[in-house]
Amino acid sequence: MTIDSRMNPTEADAQFDTLAVRAGIARSQFNEHSEALYLTSSFVFGSAAQAAARFSGQEPGNVYARFSNPTVTAMQERLAALEGAESCVATASGMSAILALVMSTLQAGDHVVASMGLFGATQQLFGNILSKFGIETSFVPATDPEAWRNAVKPRTRLFFVETPSNPLMEVIDIAAVADIAHAAGVLLAVDNCFCTPVLQRPLELGADVVVHSATKYLDGQGRVLGGAVAGRKEILDEVFKFLRTAGPSISPFNAWVILKGLETLRIRMEAQSASALELAQWLERQPGVERVYYPGLASHPQHELAMRQQRAGGAIVSFDVAGGREAAWKVIDATRMISITANLGDTKTTITHPASTTHGRISAEARAAAGIGEGLLRVAVGLEAVSDIREDLARGLLS
Repeated sequence: MTIDSRMNPTEADAQFDTLAVRAGIARSQFNEHSEALYLTSSFVFGSAAQAAARFSGQEPGNVYARFSNPTVTAMQERLAALEGAESCVATASGMSAILALVMSTLQAGDHVVASMGLFGATQQLFGNILSKFGIETSFVPATDPEAWRNAVKPRTRLFFVETPSNPLMEVIDIAAVADIAHAAGVLLAVDNCFCTPVLQRPLELGADVVVHSATKYLDGQGRVLGGAVAGRKEILDEVFKFLRTAGPSISPFNAWVILKGLETLRIRMEAQSASALELAQWLERQPGVERVYYPGLASHPQHELAMRQQRAGGAIVSFDVAGGREAAWKVIDATRMISITANLGDTKTTITHPASTTHGRISAEARAAAGIGEGLLRVAVGLEAVSDIREDLARGLLS
């Protein structure tokens, strides 16, 4: 890990906020203060021998921007430091991060156990796409440790979880599932998109790998796409080999934007989580709301667990409204400020109807099994005044 050369790395390792602004800094000959953006497709070698040494890996250094770029390296080093990971590989999107992980760790005939409560595209990848290549996936109730244990087969190679889950905010006991996985010789991958390393550090709880859609909170302002896989070096070396050959690479510009977003990650996550808790408490009191899904609420079934393995409940609040799809769409259409979009992790609050957007491509049966009903709404709380967010939602709830 590269840290500002004037700092004591041992001291820096102990401070999250310091790592968020100082890890991964490697200044050029111009000694710039802000991290440089290297917009180049390739790098020049001093000799044929050096070119050969770089391509073979005998000499460290940049070769070709599909798999090596100083800006991308800075982002990878910073995120690895924040997650407490030995290594990190950045990718073009969150879904390409998951794809890179499974393509580098699995082969035909292997078996995956995944939680039912996954993002719709992740369900599609595991349930429909990987099956075409001979990789089987079993989906299990996320919060039932025995279901994970009973799902293991001789060819099981990977457990994959989201916690909290999208969109019902189920919280999975990472340490318990990690113990089950490791007893069976299986890797555990945790999608840490909703919490980020500010609120949750899965590797410290026993996970082998963390994946991110950096598009969300790591950028934090809805500007670029990006993804990342972080964890043990021997696993990430295989992920890098896949990325080098297959090329689901992040652009240096996107990596630079995310790198700068990491500097304010803790401040944003803590502020948005505090607002989300206040909003969730208000929603529980509204007559048109049947149920609120938020780990920070005492009414959440995994509240105690969430408070043990997370520093806060996060910035996503989902809730069921009475009246099904018609009532849910009425709430959405009545908003004047909240952005109607399926993205999340932005400074701007967003709202979506999961059954017809993020989970619209999976079957009605799969949605029902995951608990995603027609009256469900998901709000990703931003940095606006909570009173304004409440007022915007109240238009549709009270009319």
